Amino acid sequence: MKWYGVMPAMTTCLDERMKVDAAFMTRHCQWLLDNGCTGIVSLGSLGQAATLTFAEKEAILHNMTAAARDRAPVVAAISALSTDEAVSLAKAAEQAGCSGLMVLPPYVYCGDWREMKAHVTAIFRATPLSCMLYNNPVAYGTDFLPAQIAELAKGHENFAAVKESSTDVRRVTAIRALTGDRLQVFVGVDDAIVEGIDAGAVGWVAGLVNAFPAESVALFNWAISGKREDAFALYRWFLPLLRMDTVPKFVQLIHQVQQETGTGNARVRPPRLQVTGAELEETRAIVLDALRNAPQVRSTAFSR
Repeated sequence: MKWYGVMPAMTTCLDERMKVDAAFMTRHCQWLLDNGCTGIVSLGSLGQAATLTFAEKEAILHNMTAAARDRAPVVAAISALSTDEAVSLAKAAEQAGCSGLMVLPPYVYCGDWREMKAHVTAIFRATPLSCMLYNNPVAYGTDFLPAQIAELAKGHENFAAVKESSTDVRRVTAIRALTGDRLQVFVGVDDAIVEGIDAGAVGWVAGLVNAFPAESVALFNWAISGKREDAFALYRWFLPLLRMDTVPKFVQLIHQVQQETGTGNARVRPPRLQVTGAELEETRAIVLDALRNAPQVRSTAFSR
């Protein structure tokens, strides 16, 4: 498992019956890889994992590993209400052929460090798969502090990476200061990717990449190779879109962007509902402006 580059937090496409559209997801996965993404992250927040049954999650992981065809790793996001269910999902991901796990705190319950350490430790130990810890205190209410991350790194050889989504880019520096090269740090907030790379991040679990993969890969590559003028020119164009990844309705908004760009549809499972009214018009205006002023780097056409 190589933790590097742009790995989409891939959306879960729903058909008109609100069932998982496996055929579409196969094409979407392959298109993302065709445009330079280095891996696929399935079943994350953007993948609407909280609304999926265990059987649906298993089916998606089998579908994604088959779609990737050994071209790139598939990483399973492991999130559940209970530790037992999270462990079962981790084992199912291994059986499905995933190369890594992205480990989240449990849904709903925000425990203290002793409890959260026990939870993620159980998942780390469930399989030999390489693991990324997902730290998103804004969304999940649990904050894995840099010192706690360093403690976990000392006790688990298969703990290899951190998706840092605290929105504080200083966390990247703090983790690296305590762990050196022991852990690979990924940025998990779209509108902090250039700053995160400057602080030492080597990867990006991205959201808007679902509609703009080649543009996302170019931004990452230019930023990490020090081509600052190219990176910031593309960043300025991209930022109005990337900021959609940082608000409570990011799932609905990114699905809407996919519909506007012909790379998916806007369907989401309740309790989420598609954006309407002023929110919809604002989203469409941002996408339209982006398409009218598209950069030279463009993703290949998506075949629906």
